[in-house]
Amino acid sequence: MDGEPDLYIGGSWRHASDGGTREVINPSDGSVAATVDEATPDDARAAVAAARAAFDDGQWPATAVADRAALLLRVADLLQRDKDRLARLETLDTGKTLAESEIDIDDVTSVFRYYAHLIATQSDRLVDVGDPTVISRVVREPIGVCVLIAPWNYPLLQMVWKIAPALAAGATMVAKPSEVTPLTTIAFTHLLVEAGVPAGVVNLVQGSGARLGEALTDNAAVDLISFTGGAATGRVIAETAAKHVTRVALELGGKNPHIVFADADWESSVDQVLTGVFLHSGQVCSSGTRLIAEESIADDFVAELARRAEKIRVGDGMDPTSETGPLVSEQHRAKVEEYVALGISEGAVLVTGGARPDDPALAAGSFYLPTIFDRCDRSMRIVTEETFGPILTVERFTEESEAIALGNDTQYGLAAGVRTSDAARGERVVRALRHGTVWLNDFGYYTAAAEWGGYGKSGNGRELGPTGLAEYQEIKHIWHNVAPKPAGWFKG
Repeated sequence: MDGEPDLYIGGSWRHASDGGTREVINPSDGSVAATVDEATPDDARAAVAAARAAFDDGQWPATAVADRAALLLRVADLLQRDKDRLARLETLDTGKTLAESEIDIDDVTSVFRYYAHLIATQSDRLVDVGDPTVISRVVREPIGVCVLIAPWNYPLLQMVWKIAPALAAGATMVAKPSEVTPLTTIAFTHLLVEAGVPAGVVNLVQGSGARLGEALTDNAAVDLISFTGGAATGRVIAETAAKHVTRVALELGGKNPHIVFADADWESSVDQVLTGVFLHSGQVCSSGTRLIAEESIADDFVAELARRAEKIRVGDGMDPTSETGPLVSEQHRAKVEEYVALGISEGAVLVTGGARPDDPALAAGSFYLPTIFDRCDRSMRIVTEETFGPILTVERFTEESEAIALGNDTQYGLAAGVRTSDAARGERVVRALRHGTVWLNDFGYYTAAAEWGGYGKSGNGRELGPTGLAEYQEIKHIWHNVAPKPAGWFKG
């Protein structure tokens, strides 16, 4: 950053091969936060080649499980040592509040510790084939070279969800953070080097998907592509990878319902619907952007949401009094503004927000007020499309079956919330909803030990949990005959 080489390829830091750089913008005030190297396609191909050589000829895939686990634990310790610096970089990069960034660093630490424990406790599976002379084992081996592409909203968190299990499995990799928010991934790669990750095992390139995508994904040397981001890009990656029969794991976002029944606890419901949609200014793939409220409480519930939304303190993420920060860029704010204009034209009722803040101190940043639309229906694009901003739409229902139908009436299936004091109803509804994560009387939480991913166009594959590790492993069956003898099939 700022003159230091930012690409890490084959165990050495280097500048882009053509000298290209990119400015990283602080979305809170529009200033230049840093200038970083902008990789070329040749740099990206060199990174893949380095990862391939490290896998084929290096020691990491065969490194003892205990040694891999120890390295992951060293990384976790370094994350905590540098927590303050990394959190400030994350806020500088994304605009989110410093409190959110600090939680993110704790979360990525827990992911490394979880996979260190998991890989240390995995064992081969013995299969009884009914023959005492045969030992039948199912073993796990590293998949090979992985391309890891992370989004801009949770730059370090989403990248670590990929890097930690890949390292645990014994894979090698090329990491590409979003070109909009690369700072923490660059800093984190320095920590990986300090922890002792061997040369070539982790490689880092920065640059836009349009510039680097083909070199990383249309590449026969790659065994797995793990991508988190937009559905359109995910489809292109899947189509490209199919040419090489490359395994693909995709997390492509969601349009997540938050269903509130009339008997739900009022205070926690209002609070968590508000948090579920306006945390990080709605720039969360699992954001609860669709409130589906029972008709009998909807008017009062929406009125209270609006009252509290208008009191949310929007401001610079470094300001401890701020409760939510800016959108990530001017370009993204323009997209959110287009959706607000679309919602109005579609006939949704704008209850609050729908504008930039009028505080002069925020004029240089990419800020936007928490926005609520009432009287929405499934014919509206603001209800069906992922707006990825501080926009809540409100739909209404009268029957449980209607709530379930509305909750499932989406091309996505990442996450959903259900709020009711009736335990039996809660269980019926969460089981009926076709979403990868469903919260009952809670919203937004996750744990490193439980799988994360979605149904439908929210993608395929899973991150976190044992399945998140399995994404980076191949399964091999070993049949060992300890008393070999002729089969006798052919008599001659």
